[in-house]
Amino acid sequence: MLEALPVRAPIAAPERLEILWTLAWAAGLLFLLRFVSIQVLQHAHYRELAEKNRTQVIAQSAPRGRIISADGQLIASSKPSFTLVYFPGSSAPPSYAERLASALSGPLGMKQEDLKSSLRRAVTRETPARIAENLSVSAMFAISELKNIYSGIDVITEARRHYPFGPYLSHLVGYMGKMDSREWARYGALGGYSFDSRVGKAGLEKMYEKELRGKSGGIFMEVDSRGRLSRILESRKWVPGADIKLTVDSAVQSAAEEGLRRSLSGRGAVVALDPRSGAILAFASSPGYDPNAFVSYSDEEFTGQAEKIPEFNIAAQGTYPPASIFKIISAAAFLESGRIDPAEKVFCPGYYDAGSRVFKCWEKKGHGRMDFIDGLANSCDVYYYVSGLRAGPLAIEKQARAFGVGRPTGIRLPDEKAGNLFGPTRRATRKSYWFVGDTLNLSIGQGETLVTPVQMAVMAAAVASRGVLWRPYYVDSVVSPDGKTLLSRSPEKNGEVRLRPETWDLIWRSLKKTVDEGTGRPSLIRGAEVYGKTGTAQNPHGEDHAWFAAFARIGEEAPRVAVAVLVEHGKSGSGSAGPIARQVMEAALRGVLPKNETPASAPSVGISTRPAAGAFPDEKEGEEN
Repeated sequence: MLEALPVRAPIAAPERLEILWTLAWAAGLLFLLRFVSIQVLQHAHYRELAEKNRTQVIAQSAPRGRIISADGQLIASSKPSFTLVYFPGSSAPPSYAERLASALSGPLGMKQEDLKSSLRRAVTRETPARIAENLSVSAMFAISELKNIYSGIDVITEARRHYPFGPYLSHLVGYMGKMDSREWARYGALGGYSFDSRVGKAGLEKMYEKELRGKSGGIFMEVDSRGRLSRILESRKWVPGADIKLTVDSAVQSAAEEGLRRSLSGRGAVVALDPRSGAILAFASSPGYDPNAFVSYSDEEFTGQAEKIPEFNIAAQGTYPPASIFKIISAAAFLESGRIDPAEKVFCPGYYDAGSRVFKCWEKKGHGRMDFIDGLANSCDVYYYVSGLRAGPLAIEKQARAFGVGRPTGIRLPDEKAGNLFGPTRRATRKSYWFVGDTLNLSIGQGETLVTPVQMAVMAAAVASRGVLWRPYYVDSVVSPDGKTLLSRSPEKNGEVRLRPETWDLIWRSLKKTVDEGTGRPSLIRGAEVYGKTGTAQNPHGEDHAWFAAFARIGEEAPRVAVAVLVEHGKSGSGSAGPIARQVMEAALRGVLPKNETPASAPSVGISTRPAAGAFPDEKEGEEN
């Protein structure tokens, strides 16, 4: 027989009530805790969400901070920009978007289908939408008239970046564009940015994005439960960004850019420094680009145009053989080695026979007998061949390293190149041989030595200051809209070239004679003392590159400007680079030159860098046969 299962006794009514009351109290407690969390602990968060659900915002971009030259010229500013905004209505029939698109296509110069798509998207999302940006004045007035016929459209005023002088100083200023996903990850968390915000893509615009960007304003609109516009709540005013004041002098910069533009190739770089501080007076790299071209592009157009930008900055990224301007460094090595008597003369027949090879001088007929000063003033290659062998390559390499060859100057620009320090030390580390011909090439700045224009400007400034290697800088200060200085730059030493006073004296005398009587005569400035050195670098890919490095002063005062000029394929330093350097130095000295010696033309007026044939003595670096 099956055993009967035990029967569970029924739960008493009082017990059931007790369980129900416990559950009720637990539910009430949970409800109370949730209420406290929402109303007290997370009140601000949920209030913000409620406000966002109740309002829509049309952001109005703030004016970016201005970029201003040392003499007060606006390099980058902002100007009014008009944006068409569409507010979808609650009762507009489906055909309304088609009629509105047809009416707007003419003034906007846009296809009707594109407009219809934007309008329908706004209706579907039931939120205001930007239909067109950067409207012309004529389009703005035409749309203002259409507002009386078609409801839901309005024109708001924003600030648009503007570069009054186009390509002027473009490699320092940079350009702007709509942010990409990587930039959104970087800036999005800072607040004040939307995914379609425009940000700095290069140069100052990128490096000082946080300072330049202001606080955007906007139109705050109340919407109903379905997201439709109910009324405009308020319009908040923007706050402009901070201004950047540069060390660049607009007249000096104009002289540099105009000189490059009118040069033989239109390609090259000019860097001018104040040798008393390292402040950059001019920084020109050609070809440049017009940053205005990227202000109004859509994402697709910007991407296509950005690929065509000549972003390669010749002044800081281009590396070239320094040619005869390197003879300044070699001259210092000769004198400091103690193996060269500056009064001793070396005979130049126009070539140097090194045994298995013959090295030519640029002057085919020879210079005759040359001492130290004449050797530098006339850029005699044979003098430097003989002296280089006497002093030795290690002495030259040592001085090149002291002058900063082979390392970046420290200028705040991306991807600055270090060049190449050529000498026996590196060959030894690579367990390679050093030949006599290497010493001869090293002496005249050929071979494997490579430098950038900004390095040579620092070298010229070091000679002008008798040994101080400055870190070049171009931002003087960053100033907030209320006039407070947020950032101020000051001169910074990068090193020092220690030479005997008599060595500096001889180098200065030689560079002065180079300009007064030698290959540097095209850089003469009446009323000023100019010290300089020409160079013409061999180029296996075409015409030779032209160099000129110089500095200038008034009377016995400290030099006020040092400059390095490179003209790609310029053929000769004397004919192509020298006149540009003269114009740049004249502009830098314009306030202190004697009145009767001040150039009649403004510094920004173009100059000719094509002297008549045979007008000036020229040099072409020695080459191997």
